[in-house]
Amino acid sequence: MQVDTVKISKFLSYILRHKPESIALKLNQDGWVEIETLLAQANQHGKKLTRAVLEHIVATNDKKRFTISRDGTMIRAAQGHSSQQVNLDYSQQVPPEFLYHGTATRFLDSINQQGLIPGTRHHVHLSDDQKTAAKVGARHGKPVVLIIEAQKMAELGYHFYLSDNQVWLTKDVPIEFIKQ
Repeated sequence: MQVDTVKISKFLSYILRHKPESIALKLNQDGWVEIETLLAQANQHGKKLTRAVLEHIVATNDKKRFTISRDGTMIRAAQGHSSQQVNLDYSQQVPPEFLYHGTATRFLDSINQQGLIPGTRHHVHLSDDQKTAAKVGARHGKPVVLIIEAQKMAELGYHFYLSDNQVWLTKDVPIEFIKQ
């Protein structure tokens, strides 16, 4: 039997980031859930998922979207949550001088009016390199990379966090700190 790892990865992102309740799953406030519980609930809701497949997806996901606990019993999404079950307590980090945000040109009017806002997610996602930001932007249309004056923001009291998979997070980015 061939396993569609892309489809399962998307399912895991949906469950662990956005709608755990869709398979009657309860995440703790840090986004963790017992792997055995996740497997049981996924299978009960028609998603054939084994521990081996799960571990393969975690190990090979190019974006490192998932984290397995050190003791190997729990899993969570590294970042990107919109679920109200999750309230990750990241420790504040000092960002580099510049961070980057990839988006599509069709969103520029809105960004130029209100800055970067998290929308349904808990944070705005930023990367420390332009290549990654360009890939993110390309997923949404014609890409554009915005330069964020992160160090200036931090000096003025804005908080930055670094997720398990090295994505920079902040609550919002006002337009005065965005350069094109």
